[in-house]
Amino acid sequence: MINRLLFSKMDNSPLVLFRIFFGILISLECYGAILTGWVTRNLVSPDFTFTFIGFEWLHHLLGPGMWFYYFVMGTLGIFIALGYKYRFNMIAFTVMWTGAYLMQKTSYNNHYYLLILISGIMSFLPAHRSVSLDAEENPKFRREWMHSYVKWVIVLQLFIVYTYASVAKWYHDWLDFSIIRILMEGKKDYLIIGEWLQLDGTHQFIGFAGIVFDLLIIPALLWKPTRNLAFGCSLFFHLFNSIVFQIGIFPYLSLAFIVFFYEPKTLQRIFLRKKTPYKGNEIESPPNRIPLLWLGGLYFTIQILLPLRHHVIPGDVLWTEEGHRLSWRMMLRTRYGQASFTVVDKQDGTRFKIDLKEYLNRKQQRRMAAYPDFVWQFAQHLKNQYAEAGRDVAVYADTRVRVNNHPFAPLIDPEVDLGREEWNPWEHHSWILPAPWSGDKQPE
Repeated sequence: MINRLLFSKMDNSPLVLFRIFFGILISLECYGAILTGWVTRNLVSPDFTFTFIGFEWLHHLLGPGMWFYYFVMGTLGIFIALGYKYRFNMIAFTVMWTGAYLMQKTSYNNHYYLLILISGIMSFLPAHRSVSLDAEENPKFRREWMHSYVKWVIVLQLFIVYTYASVAKWYHDWLDFSIIRILMEGKKDYLIIGEWLQLDGTHQFIGFAGIVFDLLIIPALLWKPTRNLAFGCSLFFHLFNSIVFQIGIFPYLSLAFIVFFYEPKTLQRIFLRKKTPYKGNEIESPPNRIPLLWLGGLYFTIQILLPLRHHVIPGDVLWTEEGHRLSWRMMLRTRYGQASFTVVDKQDGTRFKIDLKEYLNRKQQRRMAAYPDFVWQFAQHLKNQYAEAGRDVAVYADTRVRVNNHPFAPLIDPEVDLGREEWNPWEHHSWILPAPWSGDKQPE
């Protein structure tokens, strides 16, 4: 049964078509990041960026060279769409996009992480065997079929993403629609739909539809009787997200995935009329079958377990953020913070109040004040700067944070020298104070 499910031969039109869509979209994402000024604001202008912890060495790549960096990634996308030197270009894009992702998290987005995963998967898939310059250059390389596991790898990855996104919404602030109300408040000036987005009925529709869509969309696309309806719902859902939240290519990437759910002959009739169809369905186990099964099993075990890690870390992830990233917890909260830092010279007791404007731009200040790992990183940055001047200092942070409609409350213990603290991504940090709604007593 496993052989039939994973190693049956099928027409490779879905993979080929997705490669073309994928290459075009990542090109638009990278070129667009340059043209809209995103690269300038996040990777060129700042003197300091909040990298993912452990990747501070990526600071050395920042600056004007990032324009060229993104231009190269956009060009790689074109080569990927054309199927030119596909394997090299796909791997190169994956490495470069992962680097860009790790360089800064001030503009963190779950979709950027998804793009890493899909790029990594596509690096291993034979997406260039047909309708590609590689196949044109070497006709013996051409192949009109793929193993069925190619489809199921993509489908399972999407199922994990959507299912966790649905389950994450099963919490109070989503179910009473308060977070949706907050998210829509900033959209009231939108032409035509702005006032409609402020209605209670709209918030209730978004709340229920968000949970149901994420939970059922993959099964509905897999089942032929509901496939076209699911496609219509996907079209509405993703275009709505594109218009309202303006999140770049990712609604369209999500729509591109739908090619894996339709019959190859349907895709050929619409998009690939000159492609030679493959009509066989025989089973052929590849020589690397066992390593493939082990690698796939390990990868998807990590994908299933990683979003669950916040359940074994003490504290409410909505407040502590510990275990939030890489977990498909999307559109669940807004955070606002106020922060001040005091540096104390350990030798003579001299105290310095830090002017945040000297170190961070306005967006970085807003993000840093509301997230504990950002606060810790900035404290480490201050400590290192003073250490370079030959001074041994302690760094203290006084912060107040509001999550959604909950009241402002202290986030970081102001008595703890953050410069001496270590960061462990798998444990709770005791200097993060309890959530104001937890019922735990705040330290005196």
